[in-house]
Amino acid sequence: MKQSEEIRMTYSGIITKKDQKIVHVSFERGKDFAEYILPSAKVEKSSGFTEEEIQQLSSYLLQNADDIMKKAAQVNPLRSWMGKD
Repeated sequence: MKQSEEIRMTYSGIITKKDQKIVHVSFERGKDFAEYILPSAKVEKSSGFTEEEIQQLSSYLLQNADDIMKKAAQVNPLRSWMGKD
């Protein structure tokens, strides 16, 4: 991965879709981005990251899925939207 720029990860609260709990996870590096869905860790869309980087980010998500899902369960979407979290 490019060493010069930091990658920022953000995630949504838990969303229930078709009786499955999912979390949207985004990685950003400058103008580059990759959007994933947990728990599958499949990329939804991306731009600027190499195929190898996409695989590395997927692996990271799979290894940390439980922790991210737990943190996402604590996200209050309304408070986050209003800038209070």
